[in-house]
Formats: sequence, C-alpha cells, structure tokens
Amino acid sequence: MATPTCKHIAEFLKDVTPQSKGCEECLKSGSHWVHLRMCLTCGHVGCCDSSENRHARAHFHASKHPLVKSAELGENWRWCYIDEVYL
Repeated sequence: MATPTCKHIAEFLKDVTPQSKGCEECLKSGSHWVHLRMCLTCGHVGCCDSSENRHARAHFHASKHPLVKSAELGENWRWCYIDEVYL
C-alpha cells in the first residue's frame, strides 16, 4: 500500500509567523482552547478539534488554507485537512 501524500504543499505552504499568541477567535470572545494550530499559509492561530469551537478547522473551511501545524511547545507535526495526512 502506498504512503498517503499531500498534494497541497507547493501551493499553500508559506513562510509565516503566528498572528497571535493564542486562538484569535477565542481571545476575542473569552473562550478557552485545548491546543493551538497555526495555518501554514497565513499564520492564523486557531484552536484544535478537541476545543469546543474548533477555530482552526473553521479557518480552513472559510479560507480554504488546508495546511496547519501544531503551535504547542514540543510538538513538531503538520497536517493537511484535505488529504487527511500528517506531513
């Protein structure tokens, strides 16, 4: 069986910096998050799918930016929402 690959890296992977130190929407609304994810196209920081509001996934659906990485200290992984694979 072939290893799944991501077809979106060339188009969407950019050199970005986080736009905030926490989930942008949760900080505005006073909500809480479990873990943070950063968009690898624009630097948006949103909360993970384990968080109540799932702002990182909502950002993907609104922006169509499929690549995120963990914004947690000690974690070094990336994910593609479209291909559903770790990078």
